[in-house]
Amino acid sequence: MPPRTNDPAGPAEAPANSAALRVAVLADSDTRWKWGALTARRLTASGETSVPERPVEISGLLLRGRATPTARQLAEVGDVGVDAGRVREVTAVEFLHTVREEGYDVVVLALVGGGVQAMLHGLAALDLPRRPVVVTGYVGVVYEKLADGLLLRHGADVVLANSAHDAERFRAVYEGVGADAGAVTEAALPFLGGEPHRAREGRDTVVFAAQPSVPASRADRTYLLRRLVEHARTHPDREVVLKLRSKPGEQTTHIEELPYQRLAERLPGGLPANFQLVYGHMGEVLDRTDLLVTVSSTAALESLHRSIPTAILSDLGVRETLGNHHFVGSGLITSWDRLDEGLHPVPDPEWLAGQGVAADGTYATAYDAARDRVGALLAAGELPPLAPYYTPSTAPGYLPGILARHHLGPDGRPLPGAAAPVPTGRIRGAVRETVRNAARGAYRQGVQRVAPVIRRMGEL
Repeated sequence: MPPRTNDPAGPAEAPANSAALRVAVLADSDTRWKWGALTARRLTASGETSVPERPVEISGLLLRGRATPTARQLAEVGDVGVDAGRVREVTAVEFLHTVREEGYDVVVLALVGGGVQAMLHGLAALDLPRRPVVVTGYVGVVYEKLADGLLLRHGADVVLANSAHDAERFRAVYEGVGADAGAVTEAALPFLGGEPHRAREGRDTVVFAAQPSVPASRADRTYLLRRLVEHARTHPDREVVLKLRSKPGEQTTHIEELPYQRLAERLPGGLPANFQLVYGHMGEVLDRTDLLVTVSSTAALESLHRSIPTAILSDLGVRETLGNHHFVGSGLITSWDRLDEGLHPVPDPEWLAGQGVAADGTYATAYDAARDRVGALLAAGELPPLAPYYTPSTAPGYLPGILARHHLGPDGRPLPGAAAPVPTGRIRGAVRETVRNAARGAYRQGVQRVAPVIRRMGEL
């Protein structure tokens, strides 16, 4: 491997090299792209592991759909070691065709559960002489659909758990249905980092980390916005920041039908001078954060990793639908009333130890076990066929629909008419790509702008 650098995420993308360790990252949203690309880098970082010592070449692929990130969203993800200009969109069938043609050593599936399951069956159907090592996992806090999401990911060679707590839960689910739990591997969120928090005289910044779909209702989102603005008015000496996930019309991992930007435009009295709406890389925002407030955003784990005071709101209740139930026992759950009074929660050390935030300095070794497992699989040569828990025999009423959404048949092979296109020459290929881009633009307009309006009208 290349010499160790000061970057804990390991080496950046290497030039194309026939001897390189070739890694493909397939993602379906901006957040999952960030997770997948950084996971690929951490899995191939140099160190005392069994990953072969070879240059690393990472290819970025985006699964086409409603949440496919825009160029702006890719740029705001920050440095993930892959040139955003070289990341390209593909359909599921095109991705499988690319895997067959390119001969990757490792494939990281940074997808929603159904996408992972479809790609597992699609890869199995390729029947390659030497298939890649397949890695998957979760982009953040797993607070809903635990069994469903895990079983859809079963069959990958490595199912990454972001903490000891998650690893225990994941194994329990697999073993509980009689599935092999050997793929579950404890690691951590790959995007933790940054300098530890240090209080600075004359600076007091409160950041609210917004979420696209939590809470969901207009009333609840308006309430949170109003309390944040009132906090700014009550404390004019503080800088109060609303950290936004996307611009109106863009989609992320979850659908945002009621953007805070739009709600802020209608707020009576306007916004105070010390209140800001900001976009950008979360790590850069945390650089100037003195208190992070959220309902259940993964940003809370990033904040805790840096020992930034962090608050999980109970104003709307502690409920599974909000995801803040994950923080029960953390010592972080509080309300805006208490925050207005100046009280800051103190995290429970035992809870922190099980959550993978690694504020104690152990983060440098968090991916050692995962790197060793990937290295051992690469060294094994020919790997056994992929064997997901769901098959046409075990889930005949569930699996075919999941595969069909990605234009795959029950056997994992492309449905008629869904085969990857054959190259047609430079000019014809350019024309075809222009038509495709126009179609993609129309599709996104439909799912990101028109459909939410229709749904809201239906609620009137």
